[in-house]
Amino acid sequence: MSIAENIARVRERIAAAAQRAIRSPDEVKLMGVSKTFSAELIREAYAAGLRVFGENRVQELAGKADALRDLPGAEWHLIGHLQTNKAAKATELFDAVDSVDSVRLAQKLNGFAASAGKTLPILIEINVGGETAKSGLAPTSTELDQILQGALQWANLKIQGLMTVPPYSEDPEGSRPYFSQLRKIRDTIAARGLPNISPAVLSMGMSHDFEVAIEEGATCVRVGTAIFGERTKA
Repeated sequence: MSIAENIARVRERIAAAAQRAIRSPDEVKLMGVSKTFSAELIREAYAAGLRVFGENRVQELAGKADALRDLPGAEWHLIGHLQTNKAAKATELFDAVDSVDSVRLAQKLNGFAASAGKTLPILIEINVGGETAKSGLAPTSTELDQILQGALQWANLKIQGLMTVPPYSEDPEGSRPYFSQLRKIRDTIAARGLPNISPAVLSMGMSHDFEVAIEEGATCVRVGTAIFGERTKA
């Protein structure tokens, strides 16, 4: 199937999952995870109506940027772990950073966004499965609270919600408890009514489990393989 056909099929699945959850499909943003895929394939997805793209590495988007500058309305989200020494370049290249996992990184991004005269939307990454090999803050970490409290002084950051990558399970239902947990964390944060924080976004769910994520409240699903096909490199 072509990329356009894949996107159409994914949108059908999103709509069906939303219907099961008594939600509108319009509540769910489709992000195409374009890491390792060429600018040519990204342009094909764009031509099929996709506007939001996720990349894992700053240097990879930097290598594609010149070939993609002429795509009006395209959004570029950093969804991989970001080292603080690459925060300046990330602020320059990306429209949003969806993987903030430390106070230090938030401070760096705020400073570079201020220098660039922009407000940078961010998501806080939560490691719901407690996996040591994955980035993200523990749900009960004091640093999560420090980021939430720090939002008041970071005038150039806009904390929009949470992101997670749960432990992988062949059965999509295996992800459900983690998606439910992230939603509850988001709801708890929202109930606190903290200044400068509007945690509406729940970025969760990938090609193999995004329908379960939608049923559990996802507002953004990150789909790579189901759109672009299998990756031939990491």
